[in-house]
Amino acid sequence: MARATLLSTVLAAAALLLGGCGEKPQHAGTSHGNSTPAWNGPQTGFTAAGWKVGDQASWDEQIKQRNRGQNEYLRLP
Repeated sequence: MARATLLSTVLAAAALLLGGCGEKPQHAGTSHGNSTPAWNGPQTGFTAAGWKVGDQASWDEQIKQRNRGQNEYLRLP
């Protein structure tokens, strides 16, 4: 009985350890088949005020401003 319990425990542990081996690699890049650059996105009610559709420079500036607003070291008084 103890031998069967040990064997089942070892098999369960092996299954858990080997479960991560089948994970697909994750790559940065175009996801969900979207091949359009981000700065060519649609103009909606949720877009930033200074951003112009199709203008990469204004897109980059908006991203920099957003990142500055999220930097806790710059937000401290």
